Amino acid sequence: MSSPTDPQHIVVIGAGITGLTAAYRLLKIASATDYSGPPLTVTVVESSASVGGKIRTSPFGGIAAVDEGPDAYLARVPQAVALARELQLGDDITHPTAGHAAVMHKKLHPIPEGLMLGVPTGVMSLARSDLMTWRGKIRAGLEPILPSSGDHKDSIGNLIRQRFGKQVQQLLVDPLVGSIYATDTNNFSLAMVPQLAALATGRSVLLTARKQMKNAPKSTTPIFETPRSGLATLTQTLNDRIVALNGQIMTSTSVQSISRAEKGYLVDIAGATTSSLLADCVIVTSPARASASLLKSLSEDVATLMSSAEHSSVVMATIKTVETDLPKLAGLSGYLVAKPDQDRVTAASFGSNKWAHWKPNDGSMILRVSLGRDGAPTHDLIHEWDDEQIVRQVIDEVGRHTQTSITPDSFRVTRWPEAFPQYRPGHMKYVEAVESSLLRNAPGVFVAGASWRGIGIPACVAQAEKTAQSTAEFLSHLPD
Repeated sequence: MSSPTDPQHIVVIGAGITGLTAAYRLLKIASATDYSGPPLTVTVVESSASVGGKIRTSPFGGIAAVDEGPDAYLARVPQAVALARELQLGDDITHPTAGHAAVMHKKLHPIPEGLMLGVPTGVMSLARSDLMTWRGKIRAGLEPILPSSGDHKDSIGNLIRQRFGKQVQQLLVDPLVGSIYATDTNNFSLAMVPQLAALATGRSVLLTARKQMKNAPKSTTPIFETPRSGLATLTQTLNDRIVALNGQIMTSTSVQSISRAEKGYLVDIAGATTSSLLADCVIVTSPARASASLLKSLSEDVATLMSSAEHSSVVMATIKTVETDLPKLAGLSGYLVAKPDQDRVTAASFGSNKWAHWKPNDGSMILRVSLGRDGAPTHDLIHEWDDEQIVRQVIDEVGRHTQTSITPDSFRVTRWPEAFPQYRPGHMKYVEAVESSLLRNAPGVFVAGASWRGIGIPACVAQAEKTAQSTAEFLSHLPD
């Protein structure tokens, strides 16, 4: 029989923002002065050579730190902001410079004002925009007088078309939401975008959105924030804090399987050496489909469900360009490409306009261009193209979109295969089925991260902190 002072061991699989935050929070719980449980030890296992997952920062074009994945997180939701302040990153935090975004539909159109993730809160801003035809504007303007639409089958696209018509869905909501999730909103769960799901609770989506916007507290807080030294500062600081709290992080180490032990679980790993870790609890934060085989011996049902998860692949091309006609893009932070106009490029960010600390001294501009999306033809595996082919595609498309000649001074291509989980209609039933099956068949094994309850950094931080708390509570009830 173990003693109450025997340490309890948690293995965290994956050292992205979710895994690192969960490990850090567990170690903080155990180090609190009012903690009365047994000591906790935490091991994070990561297959890559470094921590961070999809958060990656590296030098580019003479700038010390340019992100290769996400370049910011939402500042108007609390989780990531609070974590950054707790990690004492406040002095390094910056916000985007003023600028507007556009939608590419035959040409660049400024995004109309008064939208909530592409949903209109009034009709006048749509009327003034030339993004939509008059027929589309009139159809959208009818929304407040339409009767309830009935079942939208948990599809964002269905809801928006029912309420506003095809043009609002294709030219506003799909580019905005689609760019966040690399998705096709026709096949994406409404429930997984809470801001939009809340608008479907009333008869009129437009009137509900207008009421919410009117009643929302006025905020002068910028929408986004990021460390000047790059988002990887967040994950590297978490890494350092975990080590300082006596946690262990094993990089270049893959998990082969998870099996039951006499007490807890055996996590078989392969890296510099092959061995097994004995764990009282396991937190799986790696992508669902990639993790399915690890759980097969614990629950066939869970493994089958997780192996059915779908993901989309994207490529991020970063280009430094020096052109005489770039000033005409001043004030434009970037643009989104509507699906009727998409070839391979889905969005372009004018990084040097968006971030003051990304402005080179020689007057050049840093562009970040996204390619690839859910629903692209299966033969069009753009992440398998070579770098030069990808850059030629970017130069061609962005040049046509902006009517600007682009000659790369330098470029960088980052591939993110299967990086974006796709939340299909009914996704929450899928999540609940996995979680309930784990609770029955493998108590003490938890899943968290982008595959489950949100892909943004704040959503992943929130999942990590909730899972850490659930893990600590589970351990507190284990028999001695």
